[in-house]
Amino acid sequence: MSTRQVVLWRHGRTEWNVAGRVQGQSDIPLDEVGRAQARSAAARLATLGPHRIVTSDLMRAADTAQALGDLTGTPVELDPRLRELNFGAREGLTWQEAWAQYPDGMKAWTSGDETGIPGSETHRQAGERFAAALHDLLDDLPPGEVLVVVAHGAVLRTGACAFLEIPEEHWSSFGGLGNCSWSVLEESRHRDWSKWRLTEWNAGTLPEPVMSDDE
Repeated sequence: MSTRQVVLWRHGRTEWNVAGRVQGQSDIPLDEVGRAQARSAAARLATLGPHRIVTSDLMRAADTAQALGDLTGTPVELDPRLRELNFGAREGLTWQEAWAQYPDGMKAWTSGDETGIPGSETHRQAGERFAAALHDLLDDLPPGEVLVVVAHGAVLRTGACAFLEIPEEHWSSFGGLGNCSWSVLEESRHRDWSKWRLTEWNAGTLPEPVMSDDE
């Protein structure tokens, strides 16, 4: 059976990215650079011939996805389960502003307790939300096809880890994704079982076949 792939693609740049403001589920548009990043990355990803493109419904992700949809003719589908982690009261604030306004909550956050910021979602909650959506989307992905999922830095990182069942204590070992960079999950199949594994992380080039003894 032919290998299936999932491309996990982060949206292009926004003004809040440049300013260092936490975006979370705030609906911030791409800036001029972000739109150019989306067009450039889409030109490369289009060569994969995606069977399906599914995106967070926040405009910075949806507009990034549409750049690929326009090139390939593949309809872009919106799925709110792919939204960024909800950072609650921190949204719109820089790191310094968050510490000034919520010193106790930020101290707890950096110590591993993510419940101290009003209205915030935990990385575990966001990761499991994303992973559940990805499992649902894969139910309809035919053999040999490519699914492109367009979303956000934190939820892509935590969602990939949750999907791969990596213990949460190791999630922080994975670095963040650059604007319009992507990661790739690939399915390995042997007779009566299949397993997904990470083959690219924070990439800007197309996945290539691995020539290695480590298979």
